[in-house]
Amino acid sequence: MLQSFTATTTPDQGPPRLAALRAAMRADGVQGFLVPRADAFQGEYVAACDERLAWLTGFTGSAGFCIALTALAGVFIDGRYRLQVRAQVAPEFTPVPWPETQAGPWLRANLASGVVGFDPWLHTADEMARIETALAGHPVTLRPMRNLLDTVWPDRPDPPQGQVWPHPDHLAGESSASKRARLGAVLRAAGHRAAVLTLPDSICWLLNIRGADVPRNPVVQAFAILHDDGRVTVFADPEKFGPEARAALGDHVTLRPTVAFVPGLRSLQGPVRVDRSSAPLAVSSELREAGVEVVWGDDPCRLPKACKAPAEIAASRAAHLRDGVAMAEFLCWLDAQAAAVSTGARQTEIGVVKALEAFRRATNQLHDLSFETICGAGPNGAIVHYRVTEATDRALEPGSLLLVDSGGQYRDGTTDITRTVAIGAPPKGAATAFTAVLQGMIAICRARWPKGLAGRDLDALARYNLWLQGRDYDHGTGHGVGAFLSVHEGPQRLSRVSEVPLEPGMILSNEPGYYREGHYGIRIENLVVVQPAGALPEGDTARSMLEFETLTLAPIDRTLILADRLSPGERDWLNAYHARVLAEIGPQCTADTRAWLTSACAPI
Repeated sequence: MLQSFTATTTPDQGPPRLAALRAAMRADGVQGFLVPRADAFQGEYVAACDERLAWLTGFTGSAGFCIALTALAGVFIDGRYRLQVRAQVAPEFTPVPWPETQAGPWLRANLASGVVGFDPWLHTADEMARIETALAGHPVTLRPMRNLLDTVWPDRPDPPQGQVWPHPDHLAGESSASKRARLGAVLRAAGHRAAVLTLPDSICWLLNIRGADVPRNPVVQAFAILHDDGRVTVFADPEKFGPEARAALGDHVTLRPTVAFVPGLRSLQGPVRVDRSSAPLAVSSELREAGVEVVWGDDPCRLPKACKAPAEIAASRAAHLRDGVAMAEFLCWLDAQAAAVSTGARQTEIGVVKALEAFRRATNQLHDLSFETICGAGPNGAIVHYRVTEATDRALEPGSLLLVDSGGQYRDGTTDITRTVAIGAPPKGAATAFTAVLQGMIAICRARWPKGLAGRDLDALARYNLWLQGRDYDHGTGHGVGAFLSVHEGPQRLSRVSEVPLEPGMILSNEPGYYREGHYGIRIENLVVVQPAGALPEGDTARSMLEFETLTLAPIDRTLILADRLSPGERDWLNAYHARVLAEIGPQCTADTRAWLTSACAPI
């Protein structure tokens, strides 16, 4: 069933909630309080009970935070949300461009002296160390404390109780026992007795389980301790684990209630590995208070999880093939809707969102959407992470663009695709920008690079043709994607700041864009997987090279492409891609869609 998108707080509700928080601040003797988007598990998507930032401010983006002072409240948002935040927050909240402006320097500039409180379960050691460093020599101190916002949230929802189920080994590509033994050996080699796991997708990957605690992401909210002998202790509500899930965990995985997590930490023998970039600061604080040696180190699951097993990649190909058929049916339907606009029939964004979900559900294999569908008509498309509501629902209009960013969660893979289509004749200048975005997407798809390079080394390829036009986009070019897990997965990324080397098996999005405020948005997104590059006739055989395989299969709107601006190599790539789409998707489509697809995939 389609879940409608509604903001937690309307702009008029924000000020009294901010006033209640400030009263709690005065009562506890602090002059500021940090309200993050993140929960204790540092997930991008959070359960309803952890929507603290949205409840206080009204801002519903997937990243950001608020610093509430006695006379000023800054809402820190990145480039994706500069337009969205204006519509969602009251004037009592001041949008702050982030990461250009960091929390520490902002506090120095806006708080002469005093104490700023924070909940140590909602902030990482890395995050707090950066703020403390920026405040060095300034008369502002940070105080870990109870969560003041929770004390003024009277109807806060209960924690989620989603059921856990096994993820089969033939889709995972490796048994949980094998993963646990392998990572236990990694800990032993490093001299670590245990590692604390706080990321739900890491725990789900390690134990080959899935859950239903977070909307659109099949994860269970839990903490875990991985011991150097491969044993794992999981801390979660036992009611989430039925007989099948408990049996799948096996004899070497112990399930304990969440309230046992802190005592469990304090009983460990060190050294204990903690990921300072993802674990709550409270974890290392509890260990140190108990005299347990803490060593900083990466979550041992993150990189192995990111490098998909051959079985996971094969399963993802199957999921994308199925999703591609649904997308073809949808795009054929959408083309008919666009044609009807000229006769006065007006489809709306909500109608488009419902239709797309229906085509995916018609596969009879959709577990859920992978995120709330982004469907922006005309100027709404320029809001990067726009979510339609009854109040903003816009009709498709002739001479406009429609941006649709969507995805599905299937038991064999997670999909994420964006297509931008013209409704009638494109608006002036849109084809020029669209072609540059397409050239950037093709540049990433065609890239070959020496092993060892990171996402930051490839990001500029996607922007080059936009830069020649004096254009750019304020988001990364691509994020990592899980295998029937989180649609946004680290540590791999295609962005200016990503230093993680790209490795075979990593799945990423490839999604350059351009957004003209008040007019339209353009984004083209395919998922790709890193693989070893084949040898070239005159290549250096001694140098290991990598390349991408494109997983997503769906046509790109040819009416928006200025073919004469494409290089021969770009044209060849596009024609070969469309030929592949037609060959692989066409036979599984209905007759009408197959006929439409033949035209949509014709060479240029």
